Amino acid sequence: MTDIAPLPSVVSDESPSTDVRRIGPAFRTSHPLASGPVVSPPNTVDGFVETFLAELNYGQGTLLSQSTVNDQYLALARTVRRYLMADWLETGARRRQAQQKTIGYLSAEYLLGRQLGNNLLATNLQDIAEDAMRRCGIDIAALRAQEVEPGLGNGGLGRLAACFVDSLATMDVPCIGYGIRYEYGIFRQTFEGDRQVELPDSWLSLGNPWEFPHPERQVLVGFGGSTATTTDAAGVARTTWTPDWQVLGMPYHYMVPGFRNGVVNTLRLWSARATQDFDLQIFNSGDYAEAVRAQTFAENISKVLYPEDSTPQGKELRLQQQYFFVACSLHDFIDNTLPADFDLRRLHERIVFQLNDTHPVIAIPELMRILMDRKGFEWDEAWEITQQCFAYTCHTLLPEALEVWSVELLGRLLPRHLEIIYRINEEFLERVREAFPGDEMRARRMSVIAEYPDRAVRMAYLATVAGAKVNGVAELHSQLLRDKVLPDFSELWPEKFTNVTNGITPRRFVRLANRRLSDLLTDTLGDDGWVTDLDRLRELEPYADDAAFREEFRAVKRGNKERLVKLLAVRDGLELSPDTMLDVMVKRLHEYKRQTLKLLHIVSLYEGVVSGRVAAEDLTPRTFVFGAKAAPGYHMAKEIIFLVNAVSDVVNSDPRVAGRLAVAFPANYNVTLAEKLIPAADLSEQISLAGKEASGTGNMKFALNGALTIGTDDGANVEIRRLVGDDNFFLFGMTEPEVERLRPGYSPSSYYEENPLLRSTIDLLASGHFTGGDRQAVAPVIDNLLHQDSFMALADFQAYLDAQARVDAAYADQDGWARSAILNVARSGFFSSDRSMRDYLERIWHA
Repeated sequence: MTDIAPLPSVVSDESPSTDVRRIGPAFRTSHPLASGPVVSPPNTVDGFVETFLAELNYGQGTLLSQSTVNDQYLALARTVRRYLMADWLETGARRRQAQQKTIGYLSAEYLLGRQLGNNLLATNLQDIAEDAMRRCGIDIAALRAQEVEPGLGNGGLGRLAACFVDSLATMDVPCIGYGIRYEYGIFRQTFEGDRQVELPDSWLSLGNPWEFPHPERQVLVGFGGSTATTTDAAGVARTTWTPDWQVLGMPYHYMVPGFRNGVVNTLRLWSARATQDFDLQIFNSGDYAEAVRAQTFAENISKVLYPEDSTPQGKELRLQQQYFFVACSLHDFIDNTLPADFDLRRLHERIVFQLNDTHPVIAIPELMRILMDRKGFEWDEAWEITQQCFAYTCHTLLPEALEVWSVELLGRLLPRHLEIIYRINEEFLERVREAFPGDEMRARRMSVIAEYPDRAVRMAYLATVAGAKVNGVAELHSQLLRDKVLPDFSELWPEKFTNVTNGITPRRFVRLANRRLSDLLTDTLGDDGWVTDLDRLRELEPYADDAAFREEFRAVKRGNKERLVKLLAVRDGLELSPDTMLDVMVKRLHEYKRQTLKLLHIVSLYEGVVSGRVAAEDLTPRTFVFGAKAAPGYHMAKEIIFLVNAVSDVVNSDPRVAGRLAVAFPANYNVTLAEKLIPAADLSEQISLAGKEASGTGNMKFALNGALTIGTDDGANVEIRRLVGDDNFFLFGMTEPEVERLRPGYSPSSYYEENPLLRSTIDLLASGHFTGGDRQAVAPVIDNLLHQDSFMALADFQAYLDAQARVDAAYADQDGWARSAILNVARSGFFSSDRSMRDYLERIWHA
C-alpha cells in the first residue's frame, strides 16, 4: 500500500486566486465544482482508500507510515465527511430553491454522541470503511475509540434534541438545529474518595473534524446599556437600544444526515468571540492579562454548558448564554437565510421556532425587537407575526425547573427585552380580566411577572402566552401540565395545549448500538425496513412463542453482556460477571428520580445476608449498574453519589455475597457508554415518584433493546406498560393522585418505625458500616430520608421490594423472561422519534 495518494484534481486552473471577487460569472456557471453537482468519492474500497490517504497526506500533512492514531482518525473522519458533502450541498440548494417551511429547533443542548459510527451508518459505508482500513493495516476499532464524544449536552433534553434532528433528516423535513458550541461541555466526572469531582471536558483538544466554522457569518449580539424612544417623521414612536458591550457569535456547522436517503440537514452552533480580541497598546505597556480581557470575557459565554448558577455571576452568565444563542439564531435566519426581499408578514410560512424547554424563551421578545426596532413594524403586527412563529415544549413538572429571571437582572442585561415583556404582560392581563371579570387573583396568578418573593419574569408563562402551541412529552405529563402546572392557561386557551410523546432514534440506539439485535431483526423480518419504520417490529410478536428464536435472542443478550463486561474492565477497572441479571439505573442524579430507593433495595438484600436472615445462595445473582452526574451545586445529589459508591466498595469486597451481588458506578456516563450498556441490560429501573417525570427516554431505549422495566406509573412508563402489557412490566408504587392525597400529612419516619425491613436497612446505612464507621458521612442522606423525603422513597419502599420479588421469580424462568423481552421489543415501535416528528408536524408545525 502506497503512503502517498494522488492529489485530487479539485483546483481550477482558471483562477488560482482565492479572492472570491476575482472569480467571474463564467467560472461560476461553467466549472462543475463551482455550480454543482458536487461529486462524492466512489463507493468502492479503492476509492475510499485513495480519499483516505489524500486526507492523511494533504489534510494532516503526514505519511501513513508516520501517522498517529489521531492523524488516522481525523483523516478517516474527513473522508467520511467528503462522502456526505455532496448530499449536504445538494440538500441546501434544494431547500433554498423550494423555499419550504423550516423547523428552527432552538435547544441549549444537543447530546450527539460520537459521529463517526453514525455517519458511516447513514452513508452505508461501514463495510467499505472497515475493508479500506484493513487494507491500510489499520484497526478501525482503534480509530472509533479515538473519537471524543461532543460535550454539547447533559441528559435527556439534549439526547432528545439529537434524536429529533436525526429523524427530521431521515424524513426529509427542512430543519436547522440551533444551539451553542460549548468549548468544555458540562464536565468530565471522576470519583475521588467515592465523591464526584468535576473536571473540564476538553472534547475539542485533539480537533473536531465534523464542524465547519464560518466566520464570515458572524452575528453581533449586544448586552446592557439603555433604551431611548423618539418619534420619527411619520409621527411614529421608535425605540433604540444602545448596548454597553457586544460580542460576536461565530457559527459552526455540523452535518445531520438522514438514513441513506441523500438528505443532510444542518446543525448550527454558536461560539462567542470578542469584537476586539487583543489590545496591542495595553500589551506593549506590560499588562498582558488586561490585553486579552475582552476576549476572555466574551468567550466565557460559550465556555461551559450550564455554568454553576448559585452565585449572581453564574446566573448572569446563564442568561447571557441563552440570549446569545437565540439572538444569533434569529438574526441568522432572518438576515442570512431568507431572501433579501422576503415579506416578514409571511415569516410563519417559512419558519416555526420550537422552544426546547424554557432556555430559549428569550427569543420571543428578541423577535419582537427585530420586527419593531429594526424592521419598522408596529406592535400589533409584530405581535401577530411572533405568535405564529413559536411553539413551546415543556419538559418538566418541577416548579423549580421552570426558569424565572429576576427583573433586576433582565433589566440590567437586556433592558429593551424587559420593556417588551412588560407590554406583552400588560396586554395579556387585559385579556385575562376580560375573560374572567372580577377575578383579580387569577390575573395575579397568570401574570408573566411574578411579584413575590421578588419581581421576576416567569419564562414558561411567557412561552405559553406567545406560543401557538404548548406541548408536554408524554400523555400523563401533558395532562398534568394542563391540570396542575398551567391550569389557568389551559382554561383560557384549551386549544393551545397538546401532547407529543417523546421518542428515540432506532438508527443510533438499535442499528448502531446493538448490531447483534439489529442483524437478528433484519434476518427475521426479511429486510431492514424497520430502521425507518419501527412499527414493523410488530411483525416480531409471533416469534416470542418460537423456542429457537428465543434462544437466538438470549444469545444476543449474552453477547452484549460479554461486550459490556470487557469494556468496563478496560474503561473503569471493574470486574463484573455476565452470568448475572444486569439491573441498570442510568439517568441524571436528581432526588425525584429516586436513586436512593434503588440503593435501599441493594442494602436490604445485603443486610439480609450479613444478618443471617437470608442465605446468599437464595439471592438472584444481580449486578446493579448506576450511571449519573450530579449538577456541581446540587449538594444532596452529590451526597447520594458518595453513598452509592461507598456501598459499592463494601458489597463488592465482601466474600459473603461474591457472585450474588455486585454494584458498579462507572464514572462519566455518556452516550458512548450508553450504547454498550443499554443493549446488555436485563432490567430497566424507571422508579421516579409518580407525577414527577415528564417522559423519560431511557425507558424507551431499554425496552426497545429487550430489557424489562420495573417502574411507577409515571411519564412514558404509562404508555410503555399499556403497549407491552402488564405481564411484561413490573409496576409498583403510588399513582399521582395517591401521592397528592398523601403529601399533606406525609411522615417518612413513620414508615421507618412500622417496617422492620426498612428499619434494619436504614440502620445498617446509618451505622457507618459502609463508611468505615463514620456515621456523619452518611448523615445528610439518612436525615433527609427520615425527616423530609420529598419524593416519598420510604412510602414506596415495600411496594418496590414486592415488585423486585416478582422480578426474581420471573428471571428464574429464563425462557419466559426472553419471551417478555421479545414482546417489549416488538411492541415498542411507537417510541420511534420518527413518530414523534410526525406528531409535531401534524399537531404543531403544520409543515
